[in-house]
Amino acid sequence: MPIIHMHLMEGRTPEQKRAAAKAVTEAVVRTLGAKPETVRVLITELDANGFYVGGLTQAERAAAQNGAGPAAEPKAVAAPDR
Repeated sequence: MPIIHMHLMEGRTPEQKRAAAKAVTEAVVRTLGAKPETVRVLITELDANGFYVGGLTQAERAAAQNGAGPAAEPKAVAAPDR
């Protein structure tokens, strides 16, 4: 039973997600020989403030790309003394 887990930024319509799940299912059936009814597609939607690349959230990166100013450098947090 193939299980495909997709992580997407939120904002896609139910129709877009349905089309993606259908296309992925068809690809798994074609390439792995699985029966369609055994293919599971899980879609997890991520909030723009909960997805990081290079220490910046997707929201921060999008703001920087849209001219809302340079992306801030992530701040280092000192480890507590032990």
